[in-house]
Amino acid sequence: MHAVPPGPAVDVLGEPYEVETLELGHDEEGPVVATLVRRPTHGPTNCAVLHLHGFADYFFQTEYAEWWTDRGYTFYALDLRKYGRSLRGHQTPNYVDDLRQYFPEIDEAFARITQRDGHEAVVGSAHSTGGLTLPLWADARRPGLAGMVLNSPWLDLQGPWWMRTVGTEVVKRVGEVAPRVVVPRTVSGLYARSLHLDHDGDWSFDLAWKPLESWPVRTGWLRAIREGHAALHRGLEVGCPALVLSSARTGRAVEMGDEVHSTDIVLDVEQIRRWAPRLGAHVTSVAVEGARHDVVLSRPGPRAEVYATLDRWLGAWVEEEQHPEG
Repeated sequence: MHAVPPGPAVDVLGEPYEVETLELGHDEEGPVVATLVRRPTHGPTNCAVLHLHGFADYFFQTEYAEWWTDRGYTFYALDLRKYGRSLRGHQTPNYVDDLRQYFPEIDEAFARITQRDGHEAVVGSAHSTGGLTLPLWADARRPGLAGMVLNSPWLDLQGPWWMRTVGTEVVKRVGEVAPRVVVPRTVSGLYARSLHLDHDGDWSFDLAWKPLESWPVRTGWLRAIREGHAALHRGLEVGCPALVLSSARTGRAVEMGDEVHSTDIVLDVEQIRRWAPRLGAHVTSVAVEGARHDVVLSRPGPRAEVYATLDRWLGAWVEEEQHPEG
């Protein structure tokens, strides 16, 4: 009698979401893993999406996944090392000192999607800090993505000019010799509260993985971010059509109100629009009035505009290339 191999594990989101662990060896803190979440589409397909989350984040955006699967794409989301499903008790949450440290799990996820699961057309998708990591990976690896969708990518350091010049040099020097020093900052918690179902929002997510007041930022991690920004500013080539979505306005809210719900209170949207052309030769930038930082978690009206924009872009620049005869 032959043993029946176990089927895919059910994710914390419940069926039909499946989950698998990617073993990544050890670092100075111990064993390291990443986690690949999968939502199948209806019927056979050779198209897929691979999504990366942002800082102090993980994959929980089920409406976004379902939009893709309804369109005929298998949806995959990667919780990177030390984030969300991949965070272990012995680890410093969300910490790396070089964004290239994420490349092995993206490589492994992409291999499973294409080589194991047989998907020929893969769209890369990413939010915020993931929207910096994914283009760096695509520029380095040239994987042949069918397209790239970046949701409020973090393309520069927000704040006064001196933080991007003198302040960055200080961060780089401190980050090199004392990478675990916590960078002082004030986090209001307004953004996460504006999203969470138990506070002022409409979405359910695990506050142990996405805390209301974020995770500490450390000098080594911020140094890695600034090095990633510098590479982007010099110019990348992601090798495929790219869509950059953002809010139309940056918010400076200090208390809960309409501004929190209708602007990007995390990043500077002018910086996003300024640096988006450095992603490659074919970039479309769209600012959505009333959108939040995570545009797919916006209020219903702006969210509908986000999906309508994504639908038009995908049909014109990705699917038309795959099926030019209609």
